[in-house]
Amino acid sequence: MRAWERWPWKWMATGLVVIAAIAAVRLLPVADWLKGFNEWIKSFGPWGVVFYIGVYAIATVLFVPGWILTVGAGVAFGLFWGTFTALIGATIGATFAFLIARYVARGAVSKRFGKNKKFEAIDHAIGQQGWKMVGLLRLSPLIPFNLSNYLYGLTAIAFAPYVLATLVGMLPGTVLYVYLGTIGKIGLEASKGAGGKSALEYVFLGIGLVATIIVTVLVTRAARRSLKQKS
Repeated sequence: MRAWERWPWKWMATGLVVIAAIAAVRLLPVADWLKGFNEWIKSFGPWGVVFYIGVYAIATVLFVPGWILTVGAGVAFGLFWGTFTALIGATIGATFAFLIARYVARGAVSKRFGKNKKFEAIDHAIGQQGWKMVGLLRLSPLIPFNLSNYLYGLTAIAFAPYVLATLVGMLPGTVLYVYLGTIGKIGLEASKGAGGKSALEYVFLGIGLVATIIVTVLVTRAARRSLKQKS
């Protein structure tokens, strides 16, 4: 039985999210909010990127869903700088959570999750594979991103390999969500008459989005296969 047959709820949830997004665009002043958000970020000038990185890092430590801020980075800064901003912010936040779990709240985190069977398996795999396993888990996460940052602090992985594996492993997903934010901004601006892109440019944007999704899916599947082989 295929994955989509075993877990129909995932497809149902995806459909509901899409419907909710369409309804929000139709019923709420999303374009106006978007314009206000952009103007607010631009009011910081060159420090807007630094400010957003700091907010993202703090949000990661506080378990705020990262995809929201990643899409927002695409809206605020575009594809290149949005990817840079979200990736650096998420990496800094993941690093803070890692250090908190390892040196500040190790006892509390260990008491809550240390005897979890899934974590025990991950801990054992990281002990054998090190940064390779962390990188694969970032590409195909078995546990939520914000939670995993704390759990990795309990493992034997060294600090520098953890940061590097986190940075590289988060890149495909980050590019995808930032891309969504970027084209979403363009689409909303065009619907309000603020966009000046030609039909051909929209075609290329669509092709780029599809290519990004395909690459992300392929990388995720490859990571899952590698994880199964190593488990």
